[in-house]
Amino acid sequence: MLMRRKVRGPAIHVRGAMASDLAAALDPVVFAQDKLAFDPDGWQGDFLRETKNSLLNCSRQSGKSTTTSVKGLHVATYQPGALVLLVSKAFRQSQELFGKVTDFRKRLEPGPVLIEDNKLSATFKSGSRIVCLPGSGDTIRGFSGPRLIIEDEAAFVDDGVYTAVRPMLAVSGGQLVMMSTPHGKRGHFYEAHKSNEFRVFTVTADQCPRISKEFLESERKALGDAAYRQEYFCEFLDTTDQVFKSEHIERAITDDVKPLFGPAGQFVVQPLKF
Repeated sequence: MLMRRKVRGPAIHVRGAMASDLAAALDPVVFAQDKLAFDPDGWQGDFLRETKNSLLNCSRQSGKSTTTSVKGLHVATYQPGALVLLVSKAFRQSQELFGKVTDFRKRLEPGPVLIEDNKLSATFKSGSRIVCLPGSGDTIRGFSGPRLIIEDEAAFVDDGVYTAVRPMLAVSGGQLVMMSTPHGKRGHFYEAHKSNEFRVFTVTADQCPRISKEFLESERKALGDAAYRQEYFCEFLDTTDQVFKSEHIERAITDDVKPLFGPAGQFVVQPLKF
């Protein structure tokens, strides 16, 4: 008579650990909760699972930097050889975001083996890299094939950076994430917000459970209406130095009037209609 061999405790523990790690690899929300002790809000969970290019038009202190840090770490941890780029207007901002990634990385048990770790980048034994960069199109053109690009405070980053990073994703099929509060009706962040290419996550301050009504009321009084609506309620407003309002400019543009000049600059004679 054959006897079934009992599975001992350590084997059960190893099997459970493998299942937990597999679940975290497949689902970044599980990764956040089980590996990082971070319980995301509803929109944060949706964003962590999103693979399409995403735009986070979010209030100050709503948790957008924290959430993108989790996404960046998840990609670097479970996709061997992945390149994650953190782009901001200045090195200081990139380093702040990188610091949040590092803080989360230190929560992992066991932690990933690193072959390089400094204030600007980290290279995993798997070949994955996380690199922070300033917002200059000239300095980031040397990178290629990233799996994830995170552009912090995108409304304030030069449009030339946006032009420089997009071709990097042509072969890798990676994801581009832009996050910011609005900064007027101009620039690539505003134009992307109007397009259908990005999944837009809009999170106003009153939707964040960590921001009190009392704090918002004091901010409204301190900042004034325009700044308050932009910083905390994610509205794209005209800047104070504009001569004409954006709505008036848009109303003045029409496809009914034919251009006077052709593509090469030559004058085009329009036929007269009787």
